[in-house]
Amino acid sequence: MRGLLRNQAVLLLAVGGLYLLATVLAGTFLNVYLWKSRQNFAMIGWFTAAQQIALGLSFWLGGKWVKEHNKMNALRLGIAVSGFFYLLVLWLRGEAVHYIWPLGLTLGISIGFYWLAFNIVFFEITEAGNRDRYNGWMGLLGSLTGIAGPWVSGVLISYFQGERGYRVVFILSLCIYGIAALLSFGLEKRPRGTAYLWLEPWHELRRHKSPWKPAAAALLFQGIREGVFSFLIGLLVYIAVQEESRLGQFALITSAVALISYYAAGKWFKPGRRSGGMLAGSLLLAAVILPLLWRVNYTTLLIMGIGTSLCLPLYMLPMTSTSFDLMGLSEESAGKRVELVVLRELSLMSGRLLGVLVFIAVLSVNESPQVITGLMLVLGAAPLGSWLVLHRLLKHRDYKIS
Repeated sequence: MRGLLRNQAVLLLAVGGLYLLATVLAGTFLNVYLWKSRQNFAMIGWFTAAQQIALGLSFWLGGKWVKEHNKMNALRLGIAVSGFFYLLVLWLRGEAVHYIWPLGLTLGISIGFYWLAFNIVFFEITEAGNRDRYNGWMGLLGSLTGIAGPWVSGVLISYFQGERGYRVVFILSLCIYGIAALLSFGLEKRPRGTAYLWLEPWHELRRHKSPWKPAAAALLFQGIREGVFSFLIGLLVYIAVQEESRLGQFALITSAVALISYYAAGKWFKPGRRSGGMLAGSLLLAAVILPLLWRVNYTTLLIMGIGTSLCLPLYMLPMTSTSFDLMGLSEESAGKRVELVVLRELSLMSGRLLGVLVFIAVLSVNESPQVITGLMLVLGAAPLGSWLVLHRLLKHRDYKIS
């Protein structure tokens, strides 16, 4: 039985790796593609906001399907809608900037269904003792795809010169999504759960001394940073160098560093070290932004990117593993794992949306480089909030997973 679970875990990692590869191949340059049609930070911000709204709704509404029916079909639907999104972009071409909300909602739906199903299956085939290791492997796959994907995309876009290059990259991503969907049929159908509890995330947060209260707050702080940094860093690099190949080079270097750091963190991290590692990671994630206060150019952005890649696993592994461990504290919580994954993602989504709305509001008043850098420093310090609300939970003997 353990061997079967290990095989399923490896296959799930393979599907996840292909999905990540297709996503970074096209997604790294998606915002640049839109930016080249209209140089407007607010437009990119609203595109991201639309994604987050759709992502939260798809998690909440899709929870019933995933819990009571076939999880694998939800995962495949997420992959299929991702491919459909890039078909729309290919069809619309330069007119895509006029359909920011429909496109953002479509992309958000695809992300929501895929990651809802993926996270549930991931929880079911791992346990507290090996979850950090599998999280480390997912981080490694993310880094490997981050090394290969953007670099290949940058080379193709530069070689085929502009619009044609983007079309080649988007078509290549479509093909990889198709392979991932086919490979997913090797994943065994998971048992169905009990009836889906629509309001369980809200009820969980209202429970007295629920460990999900600090966990949800920590996830919200994580989302505040992610919502803006997910699109802004790539845009700033492109604006600084005006070459897709240089953006691909940036992603290659930072992902290569992340490959090493995730490998080391996956071996070093144990549940008892999560609090200290998370504090160090939070402080360093804010510190690496400081070079941008001096000057925003490719060199300072690369320093920040390398520093982020080194420090991010210290923060992310405790965040990810702790929330999954909370789902397995008891038979009751394990039985509500779908609702708890929905709670986790709604917390992240709320933070991302809040961060993006703050970004849009501030830049609607002033778009100067100094304001953008200052805003990055403020939002980049949000992970400290995660540690402040979560460190007691990490050390509490009733919730510490050994």
